[in-house]
Formats: sequence, C-alpha cells, structure tokens
Amino acid sequence: MQGCHNGMFGNGPVALSEGLNRLVSEHTPLRNGLDALFALGNQVEQDPEGIACEELVPKVKKFFTDLEFHSEREEDLLFRMMEVYLGKNGGPIAVMEYEHEQARGFIQEFISNTENLSALTAEEKITNAHLIKNAYYTLLDHFAKEEQVLYPMAERMLTEEEKEQLAQKV
Repeated sequence: MQGCHNGMFGNGPVALSEGLNRLVSEHTPLRNGLDALFALGNQVEQDPEGIACEELVPKVKKFFTDLEFHSEREEDLLFRMMEVYLGKNGGPIAVMEYEHEQARGFIQEFISNTENLSALTAEEKITNAHLIKNAYYTLLDHFAKEEQVLYPMAERMLTEEEKEQLAQKV
C-alpha cells in the first residue's frame, strides 16, 4: 500500500545506529541513579529524621544534572528530527516531552522544597521522598517506552544521513 508507514512503526527487532545506541546506553547509569534514589526515599519514609534525607538531597541534585544532559539532547536533537516525520502536535514525541516535563517537575519540586531541610517536619520529608518515587516510576516507564518504541521507530524513520548527524551531535 503506497503511503503506508507500517515499516516505520513495525514491532520487529531493530539494530540501533550509533547515536541512538549512545542515548540508550545513558539509560543504564540513569536507572542505577534512580534505584539509589528510590532506596534512599524508602529509608526516608521509614525514618524521616535519619541521615537518608540529608543524603538524598545532593544525590537528587546530581541525578538531575545527569538527567538534564540526557533529556536535552533527546529534545533538541532526536525529537526535532522525528517531528519532521511525525508532526509537532500529539503523537509519541508529545508524550515523551510531557513525561520529561513531568519527571522534571517532581525533581524540581523536591529540590525547591528541600532548600531548608532542617526546617521540614517529618511529614514534609516523607512527602518530598514521594516526589522522588514519583519521578522514579515516571522515568522507568519512560525509558522503557523510548527503548521499546521510540528509538526503534527513529531507527526505521531517519535517513542514514540523519542518523550520522545524530551520532555526531550526541
């Protein structure tokens, strides 16, 4: 059928090009960081006055820096390339950007709320730990969507020249 983009959205396994592979490889350290934050968040819930809360704040800030480095390259490079084919409104790119904003929002709210950690009640510390757990769940789901759907779609969709451009810029 002419004009059908079925090959672009297929479900078969796809070997990813260099730039996409680089983006995928960044998910492993980000997942590891999320796991550490999740564990600390659980500790805060169990003992909000314990040391875990003090450990969580700088680790969240470091994680956020790493996440932003990754997210900005996806948004500024990959998503813009894919928009040429998918459009700007709705669709998978809009979902991915919404999830980026959602995760950013949870983390930024945590950072803002914990600027004066010593002034927080135990309940407030637990509430803030929940923000990090929300970011954890959002990002784990998000990474899975990128790896299982978005990146293979990009591999099928982008031209060899675009893939090379992506590899050089990533």
